[in-house]
Amino acid sequence: MKTVWLRNLEVGTGTPKVLVPIVGRTRADILAQAGRLGELPLDAAEWRADFYEHVSDTSQVSQTLSALRAALGDIPLLFTFRTRREGGERDISPEEYRALNLAAIRSGEADAVDVEIFSGEDTVRPIIAAAHAAGRAVVGSSHDHSGTPPREELIARLRRAQDLGADLPKLAVTPRSPADVLTLLSATEEMARRWADRPIITMSMAADGVVSRLCGEIFGSAMTFGAAGQTSAPGQLPVEELRLVLDILHRSRPASG
Repeated sequence: MKTVWLRNLEVGTGTPKVLVPIVGRTRADILAQAGRLGELPLDAAEWRADFYEHVSDTSQVSQTLSALRAALGDIPLLFTFRTRREGGERDISPEEYRALNLAAIRSGEADAVDVEIFSGEDTVRPIIAAAHAAGRAVVGSSHDHSGTPPREELIARLRRAQDLGADLPKLAVTPRSPADVLTLLSATEEMARRWADRPIITMSMAADGVVSRLCGEIFGSAMTFGAAGQTSAPGQLPVEELRLVLDILHRSRPASG
């Protein structure tokens, strides 16, 4: 399986990489959050631009990205606009979504962009092509806040992201029972073992799904999300606690694992 590089970070080997979201509404708040990340045991940051008060102005977004890049130093940065239909803060038209992501890519400040794979091929494919042409990676994501589909559907979504060319297929679902968490973990294991030729990211959200954010190395998820204060999705743990458990699980595995 190939790995994926985000700046100086290799995703898809060793302990799952820890990504922390930045969710400020003003540029000052965004940069303040970024300034605190250097003190935390994280691997990468995600700017959740759907929280940003000026996200509809691509010039403001580009300027904030530039300042954010400077504040983060060498910490890899994922640019994400999460739409309301997939759990984000606001609605956006397909044209605006495409223009926003293309602006983030053209800025050269983001190491990767998140693309919601069910946004329509006319939206998804041009963003992925532009990202790859600029040497940037793509997280191809699907989020289900209503429940957990059957295992076969979960695998199909991850395979769809892979087929579209996403470098890191990502799947997040909501458990309605502990059995739903097992469904997500089973789908992750089968995808990683049987179908994936690149790293994948999966999680079951909310309280019941917390375990899925911790055991990715065992089941095949290469990245997990932790919180530094405000969360961007239900079930995110403080990054310090998350790192501690990930390291414990990693040390418990055989060297060949």
